[in-house]
Amino acid sequence: MALDFLAGCAGAMRIKGLPGGARRTAGVAGVLVGHPFDTVKVRLQVQSLEKPQYRGTLHCFQSIIQQESVLGLYKGLGSPLMGLTFINALVFGVQGNTLRALGQDSPMNQFLAGAAAGAIQCVICCPMELAKTRLQLQDVGAARNYQGSLDCLAQIYRREGLRGVNRGMVSTLLRETPSFGVYFLTYDVVTRALGCEPGDSLLVPKLLLAGGTSGILSWLSTYPVDVVKSRLQADGVRGTPRYNGILDCMRQSYRAEGWRVFTRGLTSTLLRAFPVNAATFATVTIVLTYARGPEDQSEDEGVPAASGPALAQPSSL
Repeated sequence: MALDFLAGCAGAMRIKGLPGGARRTAGVAGVLVGHPFDTVKVRLQVQSLEKPQYRGTLHCFQSIIQQESVLGLYKGLGSPLMGLTFINALVFGVQGNTLRALGQDSPMNQFLAGAAAGAIQCVICCPMELAKTRLQLQDVGAARNYQGSLDCLAQIYRREGLRGVNRGMVSTLLRETPSFGVYFLTYDVVTRALGCEPGDSLLVPKLLLAGGTSGILSWLSTYPVDVVKSRLQADGVRGTPRYNGILDCMRQSYRAEGWRVFTRGLTSTLLRAFPVNAATFATVTIVLTYARGPEDQSEDEGVPAASGPALAQPSSL
């Protein structure tokens, strides 16, 4: 959702009905908490089988901290932070408009609206993740090639043109479209099942559970594609390019490492889902507590929700 988007700022974007400022603040909190897990995920996904650097998720965390300090876990952070506002606007705009065009708030329409939003935001998500991936993999010190996300994209554009900046677009589209659909579908079904209504004293824990469950299922639905996407976007960073496209990447990866290659980094990804949502909801609670007065809350309660029982602005927040 995106799924790197999902796991980075998804939590905030899934809290529908919140003011834009609260969503953005929560999105930043989610990115800050989730980015180290994303860095570990990418490192594990693209490491060489012949010369593996890491034995697993914990060893990868430890190695990065020892060799690059804690800041090494936050390489490429600027890219998702830059894209957060644009993706936020695209996802909510497309998802809401699609749902209204479909005419009925149902689980299937939630899936279709989410899938449409996931597909459209790839225009921003793909270059953003390309820069993030390259920065997460680059060496420290004088050996580094890029000074930041914009410098990374500028260098890629000078060398490879627009096609280079959009490397991995097809795999990103194949990942984001169904994963966003699964996320919004699961979120809708779980919030309905849990009875998430304004005024419920357990609303935040219920939404946390709904968000975490949705994130996990959406990642599981397309994770092998994410591995392929990461490999394609990292191809050539440390050596000669190896892959001629999605199918060639899948074929070479499977031949060399078997089916397990498509689960690399999955543990880190699933561990990220709940802390990201926890940070998101904690931030939303604080922001709305101090930024919104009783008058604002009473006005919101009179506005019909866009879709689903969880979309109304909860008064307890």
